[in-house]
Amino acid sequence: MADSSIQQRLVAETVSAVKSLYQADIPDTQISLQETRKEFEGQFTIVIFPVTRFSKKSPEQTGQEIGELLQQQIAEVVSYNVIKGFLNIVLSDAYWINLLSDSISAADFGVFQPTGKRIMVEYSSPNTNKPLHLGHIRNNLLGFSVAEIWKAYGYDVVKANLINDRGIHICKSMLAWQKFGAGETPETSGLKGDHLVGKYYVAFDKAYKVEIEDLKSQGQTEEEAKKNAPLIKEAQHMLQQWEAGDEAVIQLWKTMNEWVYAGFGVTYDSLGVSFDKFYYESDTYLLGKDIIQEGLDKGVFFKKEDGSVWIDLTEDGLDEKLVLRGDGTSVYITQDLGTAQLKYDEFGMEESIYVVGNEQDYHFKVLFLILKKLGKAWADGLFHLSYGMVDLPSGKMKSREGTVVDADDLMAEMVETAQARTEELGKTEGFSEEEKKELYRTIGMGALKYFLLKVDPKKTFIIRSKRVGRFSRSYWSVYSIYPRAYQIGITQSR
Repeated sequence: MADSSIQQRLVAETVSAVKSLYQADIPDTQISLQETRKEFEGQFTIVIFPVTRFSKKSPEQTGQEIGELLQQQIAEVVSYNVIKGFLNIVLSDAYWINLLSDSISAADFGVFQPTGKRIMVEYSSPNTNKPLHLGHIRNNLLGFSVAEIWKAYGYDVVKANLINDRGIHICKSMLAWQKFGAGETPETSGLKGDHLVGKYYVAFDKAYKVEIEDLKSQGQTEEEAKKNAPLIKEAQHMLQQWEAGDEAVIQLWKTMNEWVYAGFGVTYDSLGVSFDKFYYESDTYLLGKDIIQEGLDKGVFFKKEDGSVWIDLTEDGLDEKLVLRGDGTSVYITQDLGTAQLKYDEFGMEESIYVVGNEQDYHFKVLFLILKKLGKAWADGLFHLSYGMVDLPSGKMKSREGTVVDADDLMAEMVETAQARTEELGKTEGFSEEEKKELYRTIGMGALKYFLLKVDPKKTFIIRSKRVGRFSRSYWSVYSIYPRAYQIGITQSR
């Protein structure tokens, strides 16, 4: 849409043209300016019929004379055409480019007035035993984009990240580092901290599989071997030590998590996402037990003979759901109930969006329903932004097996591809080295973000790459259609 000033100038110059050409005064209210119909060339159309009573000429000739004068007087008018009694005005490309540049440069472009309402968007939620991969990129881009859209709509937005920093999977990396690491650190290895820790998560899985096969050769079933393998027992013991507050285990946990957080920070910066609030599962995993008691008191939950606590959701088309084990320990739904209450108590937001993959659809349906049955008025503002997984042709990406497209490698490759293709096309003449670097980053990251965000979040991606691995380049099929950024080899399905 053009700005009002060009419309005012077209009307004013048309009035002036009538006076100059036909020695007649016509009020600007009699000049009808419309948007040009799609089937004709032009952006604005001037209705000529009212002017013919002054020109004493045909509408076509009158339109030609006024059009010629407008093109002479207004620099932005590059051409015109007359269709019967309608003068179609064509504005220059430069006008539209400058209009776009001026519009998007304005501080308030696309921004609405504050609503006084608050919304939380929770996204990313990584585990601290591995680096981020392509699936995490999709999650982060969806979450950050949704948060920025709500912010532009005038909401006070809290961007939250619930980090899964405890549990048996974390202990697996810790134990493998103890056994195989020989004191290796990010500084001595030259690896980002999250990559280093992820390296030992893969190492644990490889050693664990060897032990399983050894036990199976001794006559144990696969299920028995998985339970009896020395490594898994050691990892379970380490988790017990962590929960008991063992000083050495806690210190190792803190050290390795700090390595990961530093690595995550680099990835988040490269991706261009940020957070206002971090929650940690190590702080929240014991939450929710008060809510369980509240539910028992209200008759929402019930106890079974073994002391476990359940909720019956069969009338809602679901099933019975365990909310607390018989020994009093939490399950995931327990701590999620507690964390939801904690977030509301802290921020009092009207709405809260969870950006989590569709594998958790059932979990969030249950979580939200329980909170509503508990009478939490704010539960009506909870929403699960469910999105499809990013898979390989062979199936799901598995970090423990190293079959992932690493986020850092992918972003670096996109930027390098943008550089190679741009230089090949000779598009950097007159750019300084710093400007070139920023240009390549903008093109590469812009392409990655656009082609991930343009697809309906509910759809699944199938990634076709020549090489997949956490610590090596994915060698995607990347190609360019200049000037349309750079497309990545993603095949959309479902």
